[in-house]
Amino acid sequence: MRSRFPRNVRAAAWRGPVVRRAGTRSGAWLSRCSAARKLRPVCALIAALALALVPLACKRKAAAPLLSVVEMSNLQAQTQLVSGFYAVEAGAWRWTRRNFSVLLAPPPGAAQNGAWLRARVTAPDSLIAMLNTVTLSARIAGQSLAPETYSAPGNYVYERAVPAAALRDRSTTVSFALDKVMPPGGGDLRELGIVVLSVGLEPK
Repeated sequence: MRSRFPRNVRAAAWRGPVVRRAGTRSGAWLSRCSAARKLRPVCALIAALALALVPLACKRKAAAPLLSVVEMSNLQAQTQLVSGFYAVEAGAWRWTRRNFSVLLAPPPGAAQNGAWLRARVTAPDSLIAMLNTVTLSARIAGQSLAPETYSAPGNYVYERAVPAAALRDRSTTVSFALDKVMPPGGGDLRELGIVVLSVGLEPK
């Protein structure tokens, strides 16, 4: 059967496109390979820089500013609860051990004017019923603050003036102590001191 196309058209259609396609594909593939080889050192450098910056980003994210007042309900600030605190309860307060401590940032002007240490606490019925009284004392920057005794159930604020000389650093640890605690019992294996809602250094 004779073709519907002239011979010269069939030859051009067969020879030209095949040769040009082969040459084009081969040249493009070689070009891409060459470009990829040139980019390998650059890609490796970018990857190395990205890995090096990951720890820095994590550190920046983790480094939250210290607070002057720590609310027990603030889970973001629980890293400032150095020792002696149990888990938060009712989303608002925590039981303590006999000794407990908090890391605080002095408020603005404290290095010149001093500050007030205020701990908002509760003496529950069960505590007073068992111990009759409980005495709370505090210590900051090596200085002892006057104790306070609670002999009735209720909410209290342990408030003491802190001198400027004790607040010249960017942070300070306030250590508290109780003279008595409730021993473990009734299925609760914890020793229970007092209930704390907040601890803070506030401007004078």
